[in-house]
Amino acid sequence: MKILVVGQGGREHALVWKLSFDKEIELFCTPGNGGICEDAKCSVLTNIQDILNFAVREKIDLTVVGPEIYLANGIVDEFEKHGLKVFGPNKKAAMIESSKVFAKLLMSKYNIPTAKFEVFDNQIDAQKYLCKIDTPIVVKADGLAAGKGAIVAKSKKDAYKAIDDIMNKKIFGEAGNKVIIEEFLQGKEVSVLAFCDGKTVIPMVSSMDYKRACDNDRGPNTGGMGAIAPCPYYSKETAEYVYHRILTKTVKALQDEGIEYKGVLYAGLMITKDGPKVLEFNCRFGDPETQVILMLLKNNLVEILQATVEGSLNNRSIKWSDEKAVCVVLVSGGYPDSYKTGFEISGLKSIEKDVVIFHAGTKKVDEKILTNGGRVLNICAKSQSYEQARKVVYDAIKNIYFENMYYRKDIALNLYR
Repeated sequence: MKILVVGQGGREHALVWKLSFDKEIELFCTPGNGGICEDAKCSVLTNIQDILNFAVREKIDLTVVGPEIYLANGIVDEFEKHGLKVFGPNKKAAMIESSKVFAKLLMSKYNIPTAKFEVFDNQIDAQKYLCKIDTPIVVKADGLAAGKGAIVAKSKKDAYKAIDDIMNKKIFGEAGNKVIIEEFLQGKEVSVLAFCDGKTVIPMVSSMDYKRACDNDRGPNTGGMGAIAPCPYYSKETAEYVYHRILTKTVKALQDEGIEYKGVLYAGLMITKDGPKVLEFNCRFGDPETQVILMLLKNNLVEILQATVEGSLNNRSIKWSDEKAVCVVLVSGGYPDSYKTGFEISGLKSIEKDVVIFHAGTKKVDEKILTNGGRVLNICAKSQSYEQARKVVYDAIKNIYFENMYYRKDIALNLYR
């Protein structure tokens, strides 16, 4: 069996790593990175048509799509037109992430718990609305913004600036043609991903990511500086509520709108004093949540992906380890703003076998691994406790070096405060 993974980050390396446990498959990846190329045959393909042509030519049996941009641009639709099996939602279903306005209106229509909100398509009305509400609030760009499109405004001044940045200065490009202004929710954040085959919804083990660039959740939003699984704040009772009131209800709401949802449905939640509420939906595996989630998956991932695509998840039992997993992301200094790449990474061969390193922004040149992005490496481990897994990860980081390397020092620290 031939499987193609689309993407080049830590999430895709984690997918390739987990899929590689099945020795009956041949793995391909596009474009891949300096670590993925050790486990899969990598080809640099620049657009959906090129990827489609490659899949046809190589007789790929299943394509697994990582990044949301491909899903939003209809890669699943194009593959299915040609009778090819592909894991991920089609373009309409991917709107749950590609348009925050679509997602919020869907939740409002079907009474799915989320923050109170208003939608605006012009800067003047959005800024006028600020006179009617208190801060803090959250200002969100409607479209895709690489996980950075939500700005927490602690004051009216911050809110005015956020609206101007998004709608006038276009810091997120066309994603900022519309904005959502919503109430600021307080509580504990949790990421809940689920496999969905259009009918059956099977949640994965819960996780929690660390979005802010600096320790103690300070600094700008990033694509993710680390993650743990399971989330210590996610009780069985909360999980039951989320399954019935959010996950299955959302899939049913999409069905009622004439949209079949297949792939991963990712609910970013805030556990508030009034119960769980949706912060956002994503239409794909999270990054870096996937890295810790897959470390705890006991099943053969190939079989789960196939069942999802074929609509037979109701026949599957998915099992998870009771261990704890921790991931710390090593980034280029300056990330998520400007940063330099091309620095050699040292120390990777000295890492103990109980540590798993997923490459994110790397490339291989003349047998050397160089930095090639903002998020460079994901250092991961699992153990019977968060504390032990955390120690293993941070001990390993001491052996790794590249110029301007930066990482948060508080991942999985003080979890029960």
